Amino acid sequence: MDTRWWAVVVLATLPSLGAGGETPEAPPASWTQLWFFRFLVNAAGYASFMVPGYLLVQYFRRKNYLETGRGLCFPLVKTCVFGNEPKASDEVPLTPRAEATETTPTRQALKLLFCAVGLQGSYLTWGVLQERVMTKSYGATATSPGEHFTDSQFLVLMNRVLALIVAGLYCIIVKQPRHGAPMYRYSFASLSNVLSSWCQYEALKFVSFPTQVLAKASKVIPVMMMGKLVSRRSYEHWEYLTAALISIGVSMFLLSSGPEPRNSPATTLSGLILLAGYIIFDSFTSNWQDALFAYKMSPVQMMFGVNFFSCLFTVGSLLEQGALLEGTRFMGRHSEFAAHAFLLSVCSAGGQLFIFYTIGQFGAAVFTIIMTLRQALAILLSCLIYGHAITVVGGLGVAVVFAALLLRVYARGRLKQRGKKAVPVDSPVQKV
Repeated sequence: MDTRWWAVVVLATLPSLGAGGETPEAPPASWTQLWFFRFLVNAAGYASFMVPGYLLVQYFRRKNYLETGRGLCFPLVKTCVFGNEPKASDEVPLTPRAEATETTPTRQALKLLFCAVGLQGSYLTWGVLQERVMTKSYGATATSPGEHFTDSQFLVLMNRVLALIVAGLYCIIVKQPRHGAPMYRYSFASLSNVLSSWCQYEALKFVSFPTQVLAKASKVIPVMMMGKLVSRRSYEHWEYLTAALISIGVSMFLLSSGPEPRNSPATTLSGLILLAGYIIFDSFTSNWQDALFAYKMSPVQMMFGVNFFSCLFTVGSLLEQGALLEGTRFMGRHSEFAAHAFLLSVCSAGGQLFIFYTIGQFGAAVFTIIMTLRQALAILLSCLIYGHAITVVGGLGVAVVFAALLLRVYARGRLKQRGKKAVPVDSPVQKV
């Protein structure tokens, strides 16, 4: 039995097992380039920080350092391990959502248009660039095919550095609630977020972008499962119904995939495993962030804490592998890639700020509708630019998925109107 399972894992790492469509890529030059091996190497790099950090936290807790500790390191240890209990006078209430009656309808319409354009522009641009960076070559000429950028972890670092800077500047400029959460607790959400982002980038080497977008839409199901396991939540019958509809729609799309163009990655077993990894890690991230919000922090403080550890993990792992210099050299060789990577980071950080502003002004329901429409537009845009083929049955599956997502928004709104407890939405802090 063990031998059979090991064979399944090894075969899953080979990109030649295409399911529908032509062979997406040539096999890697060596086994060290297999995604499964690189995932383990990255995980080992993160563990080299997580394990010593966890042991230090347990040591300080066993020694009751909060009561006995003194010296220059005491404030740092207290902040990282124990946190600070916010005082009533230190608490800064989060800005309440502006009601439509406070401003004119025209002003509200302009605000809504601003939010919609900002979200659509940020994330549609991000999606197009993501597919360009991970699936196309740089430096191609009439005599040379160019070279592909392959280090997904380097892209994750680029995104997180700019997001950390933006969140830090925002916290300095705009007064925030007194921070009370132990800093080490951000590391768990950060680790799962880094792994989910890596899986997302890496999956584009094996699956088409429309497949990836639908996989993101279907993460409602594992989010509900994680909600039961992590947060002990209960769900309404309509939530299970819409989750089932999403599953049916995604299955229709995947089982009816038409032939892909020769230069486009086809759906493979490796891609499906990576997408499953993305969904699982991202579901844990959102639920862990929801639990952290019990410390009454602002979303930007959450953004800063998670991105701080994300930068720490990715920089450390890249240095241990010697890949940080190689990624920098690739940027030096290809200025177009440097521009794409920078614009990816701008869209990621700017999109998160638009998320906060939209939810603050119009609530989570409006935000969810905008982002659902964005996913549908992203699929259309990808098909137009990169030539992905979608059959009639596949298109119907896409329609079923997004109809189910909009039904969830409608049902949640009806539930709120009836005065029942609002169903929590996914944490908006890390969307990419």
